[in-house]
Amino acid sequence: MKNLNLDVITIGRSSVDLYGIQVGGRLEDMSSFAKYLGGSPTNTAAGASRLGLKAAVITAVGDEHMGRFIIEQLRREGVDTRGVKTDPERLTALVLLGIRDQETFPLIFYRENCADMALTEDDIDPDFIRSAGSVVLSGTHFSTASVAAMSRKAAEICRENGGRVAFDIDYRPVLWGIGGHGTGEERYVKDGAVTEHLQAILPLCDLIVGTEEELQIAGGATDTLEAIRTVRAKTGAAIVCKRGPMGCVVFPGDIPDDIEKGIRGPGFPVEVYNVLGAGDAFMSGFLRGWLHDESWETCAKFANACGAFTVSRHGCTPAMPSWTELSYFLERGSSEHALRKDEALNHVHWATTRRRDWPALIALAIDHRVQFEEMVEEIGGELSRVGEFKKLAIRALDRVADGRPGFGTLLDGRHGKEALHDCMDGRYWVGRPVELPGSRPLRFEAGPNIMGELLEWPADQVAKCLVFYHPDDPDALKREQEQTVVTLFEACRRTGHELLLEVIPSKAGPIDTRTTARAMQNFYDLGVKPDWWKLEPVADDATWREIGACIERNDPYCRGILVLGLDAPMEDLIASFESMASHQWVKGFAIGRTVFGDAARAWLAGKIDDAAAVDQMAARFGRLAEAWGRLRGS
Repeated sequence: MKNLNLDVITIGRSSVDLYGIQVGGRLEDMSSFAKYLGGSPTNTAAGASRLGLKAAVITAVGDEHMGRFIIEQLRREGVDTRGVKTDPERLTALVLLGIRDQETFPLIFYRENCADMALTEDDIDPDFIRSAGSVVLSGTHFSTASVAAMSRKAAEICRENGGRVAFDIDYRPVLWGIGGHGTGEERYVKDGAVTEHLQAILPLCDLIVGTEEELQIAGGATDTLEAIRTVRAKTGAAIVCKRGPMGCVVFPGDIPDDIEKGIRGPGFPVEVYNVLGAGDAFMSGFLRGWLHDESWETCAKFANACGAFTVSRHGCTPAMPSWTELSYFLERGSSEHALRKDEALNHVHWATTRRRDWPALIALAIDHRVQFEEMVEEIGGELSRVGEFKKLAIRALDRVADGRPGFGTLLDGRHGKEALHDCMDGRYWVGRPVELPGSRPLRFEAGPNIMGELLEWPADQVAKCLVFYHPDDPDALKREQEQTVVTLFEACRRTGHELLLEVIPSKAGPIDTRTTARAMQNFYDLGVKPDWWKLEPVADDATWREIGACIERNDPYCRGILVLGLDAPMEDLIASFESMASHQWVKGFAIGRTVFGDAARAWLAGKIDDAAAVDQMAARFGRLAEAWGRLRGS
């Protein structure tokens, strides 16, 4: 085996899963849905990537919004998408799913003539298969002659190249045309033709994974042990029998006279909230151990733990753990029977599965509202033109960024809605303010129902909240502001939005080297762990050391700090960069008025045209970006 750059390629179905938000009722009565990546092999590839494997998937999607969603989500998960075909004629598969109770999980597959079932042998690139140490086949992709031939070709190439083949039986009767559309939840229907199809692939496999029912369909017997013996007669592969809360049993060789005499991997006692996708997570965990040549016991432990995470949460791929999270859990365990209620574990999950990595960030802050309103009133301009100016500011940002990663903006929905919408194409990090400007105590601009507001936002927008907060504020004021921030933090986690918390103590009282760190610690003590902090520029190392120590003590997964400008002169800001650049938690800056202030005043007064305004802002923002990059060596 040469030139391997992938650990595993999974092959088969992909879909967009629409999960009912309401729990405890019929699918007929669910009124809102969350959109997730779906399809067993696709989930497994994403889960394997989260666990540190170099994973790819061979599947197909439609040339439409849902297909692009799958490709973009896979890339966000670090999955190689070279094997994802875009079909110009067929649609991406959809699945509607619900959680009714611990035993009932209704689902409907929309897979009539879908893109991934149109794959053929021609869609298997031998060189791509040879670039991986293993492939994972899925039972669904043996349900028609064309996809069966495609899957077999991939397996044969992998084996000829010295790779390993895993087989996830993944039996869904409805996907084999057994039963009606409303029987998607059904896991087992005996069928000789299905058994014949599955047995044809067994000799090519090195690992076979299935539930007791799935092994029964593969073995053609209703007694699990008898079915496993039949499977063994067809293949020398290691056989893994998944047993839900009882964990799993591995049979690497001869089959004993008692299923309990295999290599047992105990399950983890957790609340069953949602079984959908647990098998995909299990497969991801087992692959992590198997492809690293761990013991069977360790493979089973990884797999069972990953399954436990997924049955405890909403969704399939979103529920799967990262390697950091899995290691944390295996080392420390959890005091919660319902893992989704373990706040420490949830934070590790959140922080290690965020939508996009931002190791550095330079942002143009143009979310100012009151400042623009005051400026317009002062010069006698038109408030309606502020939105047009903010679009010019984005043009300046475009010029400086020039397609490079690590740039962003702070933009508001009051005066900058059009510019805000224009930025939601993925090229920038985008933060959006939620605070009522100037409020102290803190209030939300949209009113007290902040969760309702966030539910209307695109998932990639970061909630930015400025609070004028001093650790020595009067107790009543301090408690009120803290509770408002707690409410916002909880809403952000519920809606899947990151939080940037901007704390400015200097406007509320005297400060020293510990003031900002003390303010941050107060929020950490309340359980608030912002993804980002936005803090005032300071020139002394002692203050930054206190701030850095506070973050390290409370949240080593924090994305970091953006420094604000406070309308400081350009030279003062660049001078402050000198002291900040050496501190690892400072990831960049979000500066506004220093960049746009003069241009806005002149443009709104009609003294300069669009081009001049863009030129002036680009020159100033570019100078700040260049100075920061030079000091950070990037």
